[in-house]
Amino acid sequence: MLNTLINYSVQSMGLIPLLAFIFLLGIAIIIERFAFFARAVRAGDTLEHDLKLINGNDLDQAQKVVAHYNKTVQSELVKSALAVRGKEEAIVEREIEETIMFQMPRLDRNLWVLDTAVTLGPLLGLLGTIIGMVESFNVLGASGASNPNGVTGGIGHALTATACGLTIAIICVIFLNYFNKRIRMTVNQFDLIKSLLVSRFAA
Repeated sequence: MLNTLINYSVQSMGLIPLLAFIFLLGIAIIIERFAFFARAVRAGDTLEHDLKLINGNDLDQAQKVVAHYNKTVQSELVKSALAVRGKEEAIVEREIEETIMFQMPRLDRNLWVLDTAVTLGPLLGLLGTIIGMVESFNVLGASGASNPNGVTGGIGHALTATACGLTIAIICVIFLNYFNKRIRMTVNQFDLIKSLLVSRFAA
């Protein structure tokens, strides 16, 4: 098995290990982002419910909500609203909107890697295909039909590279679209939470 992997790596000029690295990197980001959005969306849903129960004059209750949702992106919105509590509505709204802008990079962090993998995977697979086919033609030109294993071996490497590149693209594009949907859902939660905070903490 190890010899086969080494042989494939050498024959593909290192493209197979590179594709494997991109795949593992993509899987790691998918797992991390999946856990992040699972918590963020769930926290947003419950925070909306908790904010509806808060009296704007009850600072202790608001602090308990902040502590409960600590380290979530939504908690930063509540913190910013409490920092300007009692001021004009425009000031509170502007403060919350600035906080939302600061939190946006946390939502799409590392998703550019998945986007790159969707494009780069098939391209590297295609390059591996070309390398494999060139190898097959070289063998065919040197030995004719007397060495069919050499010809089919190059074709096998070509098909393996293509399959790896397409697998990376398929998996990454599915989860990239899923995470983009989660980002839109979280942004919608931000808008609702902002309205609830302004109505409760603005003068």
